[in-house]
Amino acid sequence: MSNTLPATMNAVEISAPGGPEVLKPTERPLPVIKAHEVLIKVVAAGINGPDIMQRKGLYPAPKGASDLPGLEVSGEIVAQGADVQRWAIGDKVVALTNGGGYAEYVAVDAGHCLSVPQGISMVDAAGLPETFFTVWSNVFIGAGLKAGETFLVHGGAGGIGTTCIQLGKVFGAKVIATDSPESRCKVCKDLGADRVIDYRAEDFVEVVRAEGGANVILDIVGGPNIEKNLKAASHDARIIQLAFAAGSKVEINLMPVMLKRLTYTGSTLRTRPDAFKARIARELEAQVWPHIASGKIRVVTHSALPLQDAAKAHALMEASQHTGKILLKVA
Repeated sequence: MSNTLPATMNAVEISAPGGPEVLKPTERPLPVIKAHEVLIKVVAAGINGPDIMQRKGLYPAPKGASDLPGLEVSGEIVAQGADVQRWAIGDKVVALTNGGGYAEYVAVDAGHCLSVPQGISMVDAAGLPETFFTVWSNVFIGAGLKAGETFLVHGGAGGIGTTCIQLGKVFGAKVIATDSPESRCKVCKDLGADRVIDYRAEDFVEVVRAEGGANVILDIVGGPNIEKNLKAASHDARIIQLAFAAGSKVEINLMPVMLKRLTYTGSTLRTRPDAFKARIARELEAQVWPHIASGKIRVVTHSALPLQDAAKAHALMEASQHTGKILLKVA
């Protein structure tokens, strides 16, 4: 590690499980990188649902990972381990981290870094990795969404939703999105959704059934949506559960799973093997990053707050009124 780097860094830690107010500025030693890692001087970090869960004490960091929140960053490589071959000091990258993003420096597996897409600012780029890794691994690798299929996206105006709509359209799917109120529905329309449902005004089950049913459904709501998704699904559909904003404990009739031959799955990205995440990084760089550079896929940022305002950023995230990504500016 270079002698020009400081010994300590500013960061934001979870002082105790609880509300946004438990996020406290702190000073930490610089991370020590391993042979396969790079050290990134962070420009910005993204706010994501797992950060909220970790703050509440519901999603502890994996063994060996930083206890600091923050699963995605943009920045500059300032040091690298002996086994790192692709990257060089000074490279500008975005990266999926295993934690530690709410800080001035973070150690990251070199395979989980990607180049910053052409034409995207360093701050906006920080909001790319977590959602794009999540959507690509679940919707395209896991569920195998194909051109011509109908893709139902719940919470279309959020970070995951805006990514789903755009990736679905770029790869030839028919995209139906749900959200509310009208201002959020407009975001979905502007991003290319073929049909947008204000779930407070319309029954999405009826609308989707009239469209022939959904081949792939991505849900972050849970609660009453779980049984409705089974009804809205076509035969041989794949349903992906990524979060439970309305609760994870429900009583449902599972008969449609058998009669329609449905696949119901869920996942968390953080605990997937490093090699799998590296595979996603390379596939995104080859198949998705060119669409971002060309402008076919827009980077949707709601706001970027200073690192020390992490508590405000979490409160904003939990209010669920934002469209796109909420970021923390570090540099």
